Amino acid sequence: MTKKKQVYISLLRGINVAGQKSIKMADLRAIYQSLSLNHVKSYIQSGNLVFHSDINNKPLLSEKITQAILTHYSFDVPVFILTPAELTSAHKKLPFQHIDLEQEASKILICFLSGVASNSSAILTPYLKDNEQLEIIDNVLYLYCQDGFGRSKLTHSNIEKKLNVNATVRNLKTINKLIELADSMT
Repeated sequence: MTKKKQVYISLLRGINVAGQKSIKMADLRAIYQSLSLNHVKSYIQSGNLVFHSDINNKPLLSEKITQAILTHYSFDVPVFILTPAELTSAHKKLPFQHIDLEQEASKILICFLSGVASNSSAILTPYLKDNEQLEIIDNVLYLYCQDGFGRSKLTHSNIEKKLNVNATVRNLKTINKLIELADSMT
């Protein structure tokens, strides 16, 4: 009996942003395929990939991808690996039920954290504007920026520095699309 391949979603942090760490998605898919990852699909240019693997070890997958990118491009990229169930769970726990999720999807951000301290919300709250909301559930930071993330004082850099973690942020539109892509591959 052959082992069933698992569907994974990888979120790369900090590529193709402001001309930094440029990677073409076709090249990134080729790197994944060279690692024996199959049915690799990318979504937009910011390092969102959905793929099959028979490796059932997320830290090992993350390390293999990180090392392959480092070897090929000579820069380090943190790689977050999630299962479809984890991505769906993060979406279902979205705390902003009073907000029109469809209309405001680009202003609702889900930030995956490499770790979280019990006082993380208190550390980040001073960076929030009056019309922004933040909640942390497990290792996921939820942020609603009424004026958009680009105008928030709570930048990606502030999140990482203040919490001393790696983090990667996607808006709700991207999360919805990744869930849809992953569902089509199961």
